[in-house]
Amino acid sequence: MPFENTPAPSLPRLLDQLRDRVRVKHYSIRTETQYVQWVRRFIVFHDKRHPRDMGAPEVEAFLTHLAVAGHVAAATRNQALSALLFLYREVLGMELPWLDKVTRAKRPQRLPVVLTRDEVRAVLGRMTGVYGLLARLLYGTGMRLMEVIRLRVKDIDFSRSEIVVRDGKGAKDRITMPPESVKADLQAHLVWRRGLYERDAEAGKAAVYLPDALARKYPNASGEWAWQYVFPSGSYSIDPRSGAERRHHLDEKLLQRAVKRAVRAADLAKPATPHTLRHSFATHLLERGQDIRTIQELLGHKDVATTMIYTHVLNKGGRGVTSPLNM
Repeated sequence: MPFENTPAPSLPRLLDQLRDRVRVKHYSIRTETQYVQWVRRFIVFHDKRHPRDMGAPEVEAFLTHLAVAGHVAAATRNQALSALLFLYREVLGMELPWLDKVTRAKRPQRLPVVLTRDEVRAVLGRMTGVYGLLARLLYGTGMRLMEVIRLRVKDIDFSRSEIVVRDGKGAKDRITMPPESVKADLQAHLVWRRGLYERDAEAGKAAVYLPDALARKYPNASGEWAWQYVFPSGSYSIDPRSGAERRHHLDEKLLQRAVKRAVRAADLAKPATPHTLRHSFATHLLERGQDIRTIQELLGHKDVATTMIYTHVLNKGGRGVTSPLNM
C-alpha cells in the first residue's frame, strides 16, 4: 500500500482531524458526536489499528459485529458506515474502490403509527404549558421534533399566518401554517419569551448559537431578538464547540417524555411519540380530502412517494378501494 511507510498519527490526533473536517463541511454537532463515536469504536474493535492499515474486510467485520452481536437497527448500521466512509474519503483522502461496494443494511418498510382524532385530543388534553403548546404545533403544522424545537422568533409571521421551517431535513427551507387555535397561546408565549430575553440581555447573556456562516456575515445578530429561540432552555449551557456560555433551545428529550406521559395517561395502546403527531397530521389531512402534493410540501418530502405511505394508513387505501366484505 502507498501508505505503508507513512507514520500513523495518534488516535486523539485522528479524531481531532475528523472533528475539524466535520465542521468544515458544516455538519451538525450531533453528526460530529456520532461520527467520532463510530470511528473510535471501529478502531478499538480492531485492537487500535490505524484505519490506513485496514480496508473492506475490517469495515465489513465491524458492521457484521454491530448487526449480529450488537443487534443494532439497520439505520444505526448505516450511520456507522457513513461515519467510516466520511473518515476514509474526507479525512484520510483515500478514494478506494471497496468503499462503494460495502453493503448498506436494508431498512424495513413499516407503516407509521397514526392516532385517530379522538386519540390526538386525548393526548393533547393531558398536556399543558409549553409542552402542550409544542405538541399542538407538532400536530397542527406537521413539523418534525427538532424543527419545532429550533424555531427562531423571526421564523413566525402572524400577519401572513406563516411559519418558516429553516434548514429542515435535506437542508431545505419550507413554509407551513400556524393553526388558528394556537396563535393566541403562541403570542402569549412570545411575550413571556421577550421578557426572558431582556433579562438575559441585562446579564450580558442574550447571544444564541448561529451557524458559522451566519455568525461571520452578521456578527451582531446572535444577540438580537429576532434570532432568539422561541422555546429556550431553562438555564445557560456551554457550547461544546466555541466554549461560550449561553441559553440554547429546549432539550427535545423533555418534550419526548411529556408526550410519553400523556400517552400513558390517555391509556393508549399505541407506541406514540412526538413524531406520531406528524404522521397523524398528514393522515388526517388526507382523510379530509387534501391533495397529496400540498401535504408533500407541508411535510418537506423530497419525493411524493414518501408521502404516499400515508395513503396505506387510510381505511379506504391509496386508490379508494373498499373491501368486498363492506359491499
